[in-house]
Amino acid sequence: MTPAVSPLPRRPCVAVRIGPVVVGGDAPIVVQSMTNTDTAEVAATVAQVAELAQAGSELVRLTVNNEEAAAAVPEIRDRLAAQGIHVPLIGDFHYNGHRLLIHHPACAEALAKYRINPGNVGRGKKKDEQFSTIIDIACRYDKPVRIGVNWGSLDQDLAARLMDENARRPEPQTAAEVMHEAMILSALDSARRAEEIGLGRDRIILSVKMSGVQDLIAVYRKLAARCEYPLHLGLTEAGMGSKGIVASTAALAVLLQEGIGDTIRISLTPEPGGSRTQEVVVAQEILQAMGWRSFTPAVVACPGCGRTSSDYFQHLAQDIQAYLREQMPVWRDRYPGVENLKVAVMGCVVNGPGESKQANIGISLPGTGEIPVAPVYVDGEKTVTLKGETIAAEFQQLVADYVTRRYGGHRAVES
Repeated sequence: MTPAVSPLPRRPCVAVRIGPVVVGGDAPIVVQSMTNTDTAEVAATVAQVAELAQAGSELVRLTVNNEEAAAAVPEIRDRLAAQGIHVPLIGDFHYNGHRLLIHHPACAEALAKYRINPGNVGRGKKKDEQFSTIIDIACRYDKPVRIGVNWGSLDQDLAARLMDENARRPEPQTAAEVMHEAMILSALDSARRAEEIGLGRDRIILSVKMSGVQDLIAVYRKLAARCEYPLHLGLTEAGMGSKGIVASTAALAVLLQEGIGDTIRISLTPEPGGSRTQEVVVAQEILQAMGWRSFTPAVVACPGCGRTSSDYFQHLAQDIQAYLREQMPVWRDRYPGVENLKVAVMGCVVNGPGESKQANIGISLPGTGEIPVAPVYVDGEKTVTLKGETIAAEFQQLVADYVTRRYGGHRAVES
């Protein structure tokens, strides 16, 4: 789908290759996620990475926090490859990353990228030594690095120095402004140091994550204006359910509209027993709603009102949306362009025919008191009227037939 109003042009930045995936430059904005299994539990981690990749995560990050986790990484990669899954794996290091990468060269080689936090690399002289060690290893294995600053683990020496300098100013900045500057300086100084050690500019990605929406917007705007590194976006500790989804969307939508951001992760706390893939779906839906990318066919459905006392259209919309997402792993390769498909499932005559005509294929179900028939529109033309107990199954088959006819033959077709 092409939006009526497009986002602003993407901010120019360097392109960074992570295995087969490119972040930055002219590449599409990349969706990534992170496992929450114990990485040392190989089978569980492989299963979750596979699930995330199947859902559409283009990069997957793993916690590498101890010897057992580091030793497990090569086997995780190999088991995934045996299943035909080649999603790049990112190692998330805190505190002891320098030791783990030295002691486990197979882990250093197997990972597609390293993520380090300047606030957790070390203190004083050890910080410089341990940071240098990680960057040296990244250079040796030609691995890109995300320098990920987080407000909850900000370099305290840097923050204290900036606070002291600010207190001596004739017109001091607010504490929030000083915090933003500390975040930015931590990222930029670390990137400069990495380049001095030998890591290429095209191997560095930056992030400055905060948990407040307005803070995140402000700090990324400032960082984007001061560098040409690709930027990883995400609201840290976003929370659970609708709170986390709404907060992440509110922050990222503003930045993405301004052309800021090259890869995103939605840091949702899963519901108990919930799937980790929800954060992938939300990331995809944000990018698709903003007009940056298309991942899966869009379903337009009305909210319902007094005219739609039956919940039939709600069930049909839900079932069609689930069907489309379930089919995408197969359709993505078999039917190029199918992600641009637009399907309408409407509940009464008020907007039903109009929305159905605007979709590639749409159905207008009868509302309260209307004739119990459901006209189907294909590319703006009424083609058939469905009725009876099999409307849902018949419409799903019509959608499948449309996909085969419209997107078959391995031809990408614009909607």
